[in-house]
Amino acid sequence: MKIAVVIPKYGLVGGAEAFAYELTERLARRDEFKIHVFANKWRQGTSAVTFHKIPHLPFPRFMRPINFAYFSNRRIHPEDYDLIHSHDRIFTMSIFTVHGIPHKTWIREARVKPLSLFDRSMAWVEEKALTGPYLPMILPVSTLVKDELLKTYDIPESNIQVIHPGVSIDRFKVLDQESCRYEIRQRHGLSQSDIVVLFVGMNFEIKRLQLVLKGIAHLVGTEMTNSTLKLLVVGKGDERRYLDMARDLGIQNRIFFAGVSSEVEKYYLASDIFAMPSQFDTFGLAVLEAMTAGLPVIITQKVGARDLIDPGVHGFVLAKDPSPLDLSEKLAFLMKKENRMRLGDNARKAALQHSWDKVADQVADLYHKLVPRGNPV
Repeated sequence: MKIAVVIPKYGLVGGAEAFAYELTERLARRDEFKIHVFANKWRQGTSAVTFHKIPHLPFPRFMRPINFAYFSNRRIHPEDYDLIHSHDRIFTMSIFTVHGIPHKTWIREARVKPLSLFDRSMAWVEEKALTGPYLPMILPVSTLVKDELLKTYDIPESNIQVIHPGVSIDRFKVLDQESCRYEIRQRHGLSQSDIVVLFVGMNFEIKRLQLVLKGIAHLVGTEMTNSTLKLLVVGKGDERRYLDMARDLGIQNRIFFAGVSSEVEKYYLASDIFAMPSQFDTFGLAVLEAMTAGLPVIITQKVGARDLIDPGVHGFVLAKDPSPLDLSEKLAFLMKKENRMRLGDNARKAALQHSWDKVADQVADLYHKLVPRGNPV
């Protein structure tokens, strides 16, 4: 079976890019598939993938989404492929893995700003793909994404199948937890007895680092026994701004910034609790990675990974706009080692059911079901 996979940046930084790479590499190892990737840029893996260059025209910026969709569909001749599986907005495809909510909704509700020409361009391509005569099979990465799509577009339920991202379990298996715990804590001046809350994100504002700081400050202020509670932040953001916040809250000695790390697995294994109460996250792969490391997680209803979490079993799912007190109460529960260990163990067991190999099995099954339908023209 010959498959065309479409993604602007294959295997590079980003959630959609990582999803497309991890899935496609595994499918390409199967003799039944011949995979062709159409992209602007790519990182070549070890699997037998054939790459096709899609021209990238940087100017004018607002035309980029239209240009990518146009050149992708122009390069891919449907009669040459059994299926066209796109991870980005193009005009015509057999399968569309949807990594985000409708673009207009994202800009208005998550980014809270008016639509730019670029945003209107992207929304136009999206609308053409989802309202045209050849509706693709749509694979949202979470029920949150599915629900938002159905609010905007008239899509039959039979054309939608939620397929969550997976996790690279082997990246954790090769590491020794005790060694990671010692190494990372030594690196950042944390003691082995500290209870470390881990925050991972590339957008501190949308991931709500401020709420985590306030929740910790509230807990520390009400119970002085929580002297060992610390916060370790991995990712990129305005560190000075959040250090100033921590100083105003009286917890500046409890927050440690690690910056962007290429060995984030070690940070998961060195920590005790994971907190990411995002304002909006279509899935939140960091949540699944934290669970794989055996961490109980605290997220919100606006994080797509809520699909995998049974509250009180694997961690906690807060309301969409939680207060610092809400977060503080969950942290207080997890300060008790027996609670932490029980929920963390449950989280690890649940995460192991979501390997990338199992995701590849789901998609391979779908490919076989769809091929008799033929391609869009």
